[in-house]
Amino acid sequence: MKAGVKLPDVTFRTRVRDDSLDGPNPFRWEDKTTADYFADKRVVLFSLPGAFTPTCSTYQLPGFENGFADFKAEGIDAIYCMSVNDSFVMNKWAEAQKLENVSVIPDGSGEFTRKMGMLVAKDNLGFGNRSWRYAAIVTNGVVEAWFEEPGLCDNHGEDPYGVSSPETVLKHLKTAKVEVAA
Repeated sequence: MKAGVKLPDVTFRTRVRDDSLDGPNPFRWEDKTTADYFADKRVVLFSLPGAFTPTCSTYQLPGFENGFADFKAEGIDAIYCMSVNDSFVMNKWAEAQKLENVSVIPDGSGEFTRKMGMLVAKDNLGFGNRSWRYAAIVTNGVVEAWFEEPGLCDNHGEDPYGVSSPETVLKHLKTAKVEVAA
């Protein structure tokens, strides 16, 4: 993946709260497309190996959540966290993380991740197929900047983290703004 590439067209199966439904689980299915998330917006998309996992839950997701105002100041309209997890898991993770600024996108079947070239086997951890860790700045569905962790491969022995961190993406946005102004 690289800058200038259009995101793949995919339909995501999501569960959204619907207070008109009775019962303890007032959610309904709602299909959302790539265009629903990315059309006419400048966003940060970051993808990670799994909800509730240590690096994702301790550093990456909270960093984007807590830094939202800084990203907004740099012209970002939304921040999306994607994982090859179903909507039930992603919604519970968002609830557990008390998200207010970052929206989660469930890529339960891994279709989007596969089409992005980022689907890897994590059988060595008992995960099955998951996303390699990356982030992107996306403008109207086209990759503006790409941040991929090194070592993309199946069953990698480590979980590299740094290139796709909120700090790295924010630094890029600030540097790019300065370069445009110069």
